Amino acid sequence: MKGVFPLDKFNETDTPFYYYDTDLLRETLRTINTEAGKYEGFCVHYAVKANANPKILNVICQAGLGADCVSGGEIQAAINAGFSSSKIVFAGVGKSDKEINLAIDKDIFCFNVESVPELAVINEIAAAKGKVARVAFRINPNVGAHTHANITTGLAENKFGIAMEDMEDIIGQAEDMKNVKFVGLHFHIGSQILDMGDFVALCNRINDLQKQLEAHHVTVDNINVGGGLGIDYTHPNKVSVPDFKSYFATYARHLKLRKGQMLHFELGRSVVGQCGSLISRVLYVKQGTAKQFAILDAGMTDLIRPALYQAYHKIENISSEAPMQTYDVVGPICESSDVFAKAIDLNECHRGDLVAIRSAGAYGEIMASQYNCRPLPKGYITEDMH
Repeated sequence: MKGVFPLDKFNETDTPFYYYDTDLLRETLRTINTEAGKYEGFCVHYAVKANANPKILNVICQAGLGADCVSGGEIQAAINAGFSSSKIVFAGVGKSDKEINLAIDKDIFCFNVESVPELAVINEIAAAKGKVARVAFRINPNVGAHTHANITTGLAENKFGIAMEDMEDIIGQAEDMKNVKFVGLHFHIGSQILDMGDFVALCNRINDLQKQLEAHHVTVDNINVGGGLGIDYTHPNKVSVPDFKSYFATYARHLKLRKGQMLHFELGRSVVGQCGSLISRVLYVKQGTAKQFAILDAGMTDLIRPALYQAYHKIENISSEAPMQTYDVVGPICESSDVFAKAIDLNECHRGDLVAIRSAGAYGEIMASQYNCRPLPKGYITEDMH
């Protein structure tokens, strides 16, 4: 079954562009709030890096989620969209002084700190302002995830986080500083994870670390387990809302929270991934020596995931019900890697047909570039097409 799109409006719109189904987005957000709401102390933040389209941020903000930011620009985008600064967390391995200043001025909930030098800089900047900055430490749990190597973040060899053996030392250093306050531990093991066993392994590791800290009379108010829940790129219509029920239940069952502890999540892809499609037009159908190419007006500048990660996205010719033919679907960029898919079956393509590249709501529009001096794609929501 193909996705349902307002074709009459699409035909009047310059391609390529992103289309976001806000009905599906709101359904996803309702499911998140229902499933997380079953458990005391569960607090969900949206990872802004997945998609910072202002209209999308506004819908997510209205659903009551907090914001997980990895740059000063994302903090500002979240505040502009209406997110309360008291629900903003700031992560990232390389926070600049300018970004730290902004976050302290806005009085965000906390910094997820990734190194001792970063902690010292936050303390110094907070001291200059006569403020106390709340900090959580991102601990690298050395837990692998069943996902692409480029989006695994919890192994000892990755650049992220503080080694487990350094955890107690850095907490001690923070307690000796006058302008930072230790409020929690932060973890994140990767992205596009569909095996709940990976999250169970993280829970087990956190349980061990909590015991270790309690033996030294260190209490932790907040545990942040990041995000990482994947989506079904193969069946965007059949599985349009991810399995949040199993996701939150896994943490409720396996993570031993202490009385009064808050558990924070930072979901990105699973919130917005399925609601977005990249809409493109067929420029040419080219017969090669051994294969047939559908050449689109969208390219890797508009959606880089297939070129960067060899990522799969379901592609549909939404203009045609003609019999299937096999195509390599490619873009116009002067790079051999500008390929969306090889040897896939589409309803027979003709010049001018509209093509939807599905499950593109996360890491699509936000990662677009102007390589080849191409304009950035615009993003439209359901309400824009009425």
